[in-house]
Order: sequence, then structure tokens, then C-alpha cells
Amino acid sequence: MTNALTVLIELFLKIGAAAIAVNEIRGLIMAGPVIYAIYESGGTLTAIWIGICSLGGIALSVIVPLFAATKIRKYADAHLGRA
Repeated sequence: MTNALTVLIELFLKIGAAAIAVNEIRGLIMAGPVIYAIYESGGTLTAIWIGICSLGGIALSVIVPLFAATKIRKYADAHLGRA
């Protein structure tokens, strides 16, 4: 039972790693229009502030899954007998 659970968790972690890679690419693609909009607006303070907020949200959508994946891997390694 433990072996099957280990294999299942490893499979989910590998699928999650692939999803994180796709999420990184998505974050880069989403940042481009934000930077361009700041450039087109002439760099006004409002545009810069909205751009910073948008880029912060994009960064969080990329960083939080990375953080969660490391926590899940550490938890799985600790509780399934891996060292």
C-alpha cells in the first residue's frame, strides 16, 4: 500500500513539475503586454503603479505553485520514509 502511494505521489509531483514549467512560460507571456502598456502610456505614475500591481500578481501566480511544490515534496519525503 505504501509503495503504491509513493508511486502515485511521485507521479503527481512529476505532473506538477510539468505544470509549473508551463506556468513559468505563461507568466513570461503575460508580462510582455504589461511592460508594453507602460511604455505606450509614456511612463505615467498611474501606469507604472498598475503595471507593478499586475506584474506582482503574475509573479505570485508563478512563485506560489513553486513554493507549494517544494513543501509537498518535503512532506512526502518525510512521511513516506525517504531520506
